[in-house]
Amino acid sequence: MLRSSQPLTGPNRKRCREDEALLGTILDEGDRGFIIDTRSAQAAKQARMTGGGTEPKSSYPQWRRLHRPMERGRPLQESFIKLVEACSDPSLSMDRWLGRLESSRWLSHVKAALSTACLAAQCMDREESNVLVHGAEGTDTTLLVTALAQVILDPSCRTLAGFQGLLEREWIEAGHPFHLRCARSASSHARLKQEAPLFLLFLDCVWQLSRQFPFSLEFGEHLLLTLFDNAYASAYGTFLCNSEKERSLCKVKESTHSLWAWLNQPEERQKFLNPLYSHNALVIWPSVEPQSIQLWQGLFLRWIRPSRHLDEAWEEIQRLVKEN
Repeated sequence: MLRSSQPLTGPNRKRCREDEALLGTILDEGDRGFIIDTRSAQAAKQARMTGGGTEPKSSYPQWRRLHRPMERGRPLQESFIKLVEACSDPSLSMDRWLGRLESSRWLSHVKAALSTACLAAQCMDREESNVLVHGAEGTDTTLLVTALAQVILDPSCRTLAGFQGLLEREWIEAGHPFHLRCARSASSHARLKQEAPLFLLFLDCVWQLSRQFPFSLEFGEHLLLTLFDNAYASAYGTFLCNSEKERSLCKVKESTHSLWAWLNQPEERQKFLNPLYSHNALVIWPSVEPQSIQLWQGLFLRWIRPSRHLDEAWEEIQRLVKEN
């Protein structure tokens, strides 16, 4: 699996021989690969007017391009805001609540992300083909798809240590602009153009996987909630800045502590483990049917629903596992 930004073909359909040669070396003669573009065909076509574009079939004859449109900017942020507003309104009747949940379209974004990640995983697992994923800059929906696909395919990414490595590799080092995307919460009155909860969408999708495969992930919901909180407000430097270059210029590693160092302390690590975990070497294929995708109540309703009984049940599960 590869990831990149869009090719810079521009309105004059420029070619890049180096890119063509690079992708050509990945495939043997007679093999084919898949390019998954997370933009619509129309959006990719429009991007040519500003210097971007897509891979022409004539220049990449062994590659088949598939468009799977995914929101990444203001529409995604507005969806997040509508959902949070609905979850925060205690006066809603059941009908109005369900209507506002549907109109937020948040669960549609979850489905789109999981579906596209499954497509990438299927191309690799069932077609035994190489896959290149990109959108525009390659730092938003691109990372969402590649990271999710690895959780689906690779059991090592479903361990606590492997998941931390995945986040470091596919989100932090790959240049997801956390400072811009997580600049404000959904409750803020400010509306910045660069905001978009891509990382939250990823965490939500991982939660969906953990719910559908409760024995296959070594970590639990508590880790995902902690990661969400630290992406928006943190005492650690792990999610600061927009790129490795910025973190180097700001001397983040020298001036702050790492979130991972805190999480991996033995007394803290135990809190994030799933007591039901059992190593599963198989690929986990999630269902994306409407009845299979649920609202992440542990996040969106955590200030509303009582958690005492859930906490007690979780503690009892941990106790029983230790005894056995």
